[in-house]
Amino acid sequence: MNLTYSAEEQAFRREVRGFLATSLPDDIRERVRLGRRLSADDHLRWQTILGERGWLAANWPEEHGGPGWGPVQRHIFDEECAAAHAPTVVPFGVNMVAPVIMTFGSEAQQRHYLPRILANRDWWCQGYSEPGAGSDLASLKTRAVRDGDHYVVTGQKTWTTLGQHANMMFCLVRTDPDARKQAGISFLLIDMASPGITVRPIITLEGAHEVNEVFLDEVRVPVANRIGEEGQGWTCAKFLLTHERTGIAGLGHAKQALRHLKSLATRVQHRGRPLLELASFRQRVVKAELELMALEVTNLRVIAAARDGGAPGAESSLLKVRGSELRQELSDLTRRALGPAALPFFPDFLHGDGELDDPALAESASSAAQYFNRRKLSIYGGANEIQKSIVAKTILGM
Repeated sequence: MNLTYSAEEQAFRREVRGFLATSLPDDIRERVRLGRRLSADDHLRWQTILGERGWLAANWPEEHGGPGWGPVQRHIFDEECAAAHAPTVVPFGVNMVAPVIMTFGSEAQQRHYLPRILANRDWWCQGYSEPGAGSDLASLKTRAVRDGDHYVVTGQKTWTTLGQHANMMFCLVRTDPDARKQAGISFLLIDMASPGITVRPIITLEGAHEVNEVFLDEVRVPVANRIGEEGQGWTCAKFLLTHERTGIAGLGHAKQALRHLKSLATRVQHRGRPLLELASFRQRVVKAELELMALEVTNLRVIAAARDGGAPGAESSLLKVRGSELRQELSDLTRRALGPAALPFFPDFLHGDGELDDPALAESASSAAQYFNRRKLSIYGGANEIQKSIVAKTILGM
């Protein structure tokens, strides 16, 4: 493929850069730059701005209200958003369940849910993992028993990201306990306000309320909220996970993290010289930069292969593995570059409830928290060990 940006693509980059410079609210930009937690209102404000420009659903085709961008345009947009310290669009509605609804949903479901996603009227969360079914997702035990024109759902979901804000959840449930694991699963859309749903916080390693556990106690869900046929849920789940794993690569954020690391390493002194001149440290930075360049090319190839609306293939597992490992390496190098300055931990500042008088402290305050938070990247969306098995079996034929 041609990796040289055309004149039209360069013009598009300038358009996106100009839009971000004038439309991204300064307070949100600064919170992202400093690694501070964003509120639900912060996310919705930014996503409303994107929606008004027609750029919220960057990967949607025009017939469903998207901009109809090609893979290179989407790549440029993601890269510029990360460089400008724009918040990541909450992916569960726009980037995850929406493609499933477009591909497997009925016309009535598409007419109902897709406009609501574009208008930020629904905040979606993901009901996949369970205490005994994480990377081995097909082992899930949440039951859905048919009762007339409803399913009665009972079970537990965990690691439900931002579920405390959600009003809708797409959920994998077992509708046929006698079928083989994958064949007995269905894909339901559940109103989080339904009686019988309890959401409890899980506080992560760095002290944030990012994920939750969700309990479902005889929750009644209309059969009309099932996507596809009964027992087709595993097909929907695999389709969705390839989109999730491609996004986990976080290429734009990795490039921004590398720029920050190199800037930091030229300012931090080691025995009277910039840290970046220390051979052992420079070697790790150069290795990370080379791997990032290779990841970018692979990412473009995977996206280009899916430009006609199909799901990315098993190559998305490669992106997930290399992207997560690279982002973990960059956060580790940043923490090491800061040295003792990375030790102070200011949860009130990071969660938005206080300020720091020292600008230097504010700049480094999130480094330890981000380092701890990035440990999850190689686990969620399917642990990297599972992804390597997928690559070995599907791509290498082992």
